[in-house]
Amino acid sequence: MQRTTSRAAALLAVGALGLGACATGGGETTEGSSSGSGSSSSAAEAYQPKEGGAGGDVGVFTWWAAGSEKKGLDALVAEYKKQYPNDTFVNLAVAGGAGSNAKAKLASDLKNDQPPGSFQGHAGAELTDYIAAGQIEPVNDVVDALGGDEVFPKDLLDRLSVEGSIYSVPSNIHRANVVWANPQVLKEAGINETPKDMKAWIADMEKVKKSGVENPLSIGGTWTQVQLFETVLLSDLGADGYSGLFDGTTKWDSDEVKTAVSDFKTLLSYANTASDGDDWPPATDAVVDGKAAYNVMGDWAVAQFDDRGAKEGEDYTYFPVPGTDGVFDFLADSFTLPRGTENPDGTKDWLMTVGSADGQKAFNLAKGSIPARTDVAMDDFPAYQQSAMEDFTSDTIISSIAHGAAVPLAWSTDISTAVAKFSSSKDEATLVKELSAAAEKNA
Repeated sequence: MQRTTSRAAALLAVGALGLGACATGGGETTEGSSSGSGSSSSAAEAYQPKEGGAGGDVGVFTWWAAGSEKKGLDALVAEYKKQYPNDTFVNLAVAGGAGSNAKAKLASDLKNDQPPGSFQGHAGAELTDYIAAGQIEPVNDVVDALGGDEVFPKDLLDRLSVEGSIYSVPSNIHRANVVWANPQVLKEAGINETPKDMKAWIADMEKVKKSGVENPLSIGGTWTQVQLFETVLLSDLGADGYSGLFDGTTKWDSDEVKTAVSDFKTLLSYANTASDGDDWPPATDAVVDGKAAYNVMGDWAVAQFDDRGAKEGEDYTYFPVPGTDGVFDFLADSFTLPRGTENPDGTKDWLMTVGSADGQKAFNLAKGSIPARTDVAMDDFPAYQQSAMEDFTSDTIISSIAHGAAVPLAWSTDISTAVAKFSSSKDEATLVKELSAAAEKNA
């Protein structure tokens, strides 16, 4: 098979950046559609798995090595064993926040022609590097077998496509722009209303600090700070301005970005000091324990709260990052078919489970996310996930920087490096300069 061209990879990036409203039922019209049109454009026949599965080992590479993430993986593996008992799942998980360690190991394995059976990747622009390098194969036949755009939002499939080829099967949908808060800490600080914008939230941070909480905002390592920063950009620029950062219509040295950088600096002044290796669960636990009032984290935090026995409304509450109400900061985990893997049919069996209704129900109930499929009953899920499912059908959808939906890996790495430096220096002008340079280099 001929290698995917750089032009085709660029088409995927353009499609991923402009994700407008992936779900059926509303939201803004999407921008920048790729030339593919989901499974309907593929001439491939639907995959037909053997009864019980192809047999053999299927090594699956993820960064879900501990905690609630591993519970989600375990639930998916249990479903896989049920659906395809002839196959043997081999767990190749590598620990590390947001996959930083795993991605480095994966890059080495792929470079040395030692691909796993499948690997986890963030749906969207993150996959462009693998596609351009010819390291993953299209999976249209699997998506067709799962039901194609009759069960997956067509706009989502478009964003996974390059010239009609789909390169991963999505397992879930996550939301990144969520504030998790301790209601008792807020009450003691005299805060009774949800702040409407970034300035009001910063004012509430000051109230919490004056009430005796040293660090009103909890953070983890660099990737959690990039996620926090992207939500500040979204709040201060709005959905259109934020999305414009990736197609050139919004400049990274604009006054609005400078305001966001200033607000980000102010937020960090209310946060704990975190090293690059600090992962997200302790930052979430700080809210449960009352050591912090707020934490910005994806909705995988729900599973962490459940693990702690925390009760919604009593021990924690949640709301969109102030200034982002009505916007859904999107990311999705997905799984691939690497080129040259030893057991491709076994991998396709795994992808069939990942994309199945039963697999998505089991996985997302454990992980705190919502199904990528539209035919999984909402009533089966707890309150937060039901609210996220409703929002996904009506909110404006934008793509996460920190989690691979908005920009390719190289660009994301440059942004992360700039934010890590800023965490120590707090030099606003330098951060703006480095963000602008990263955009010029990678866009």
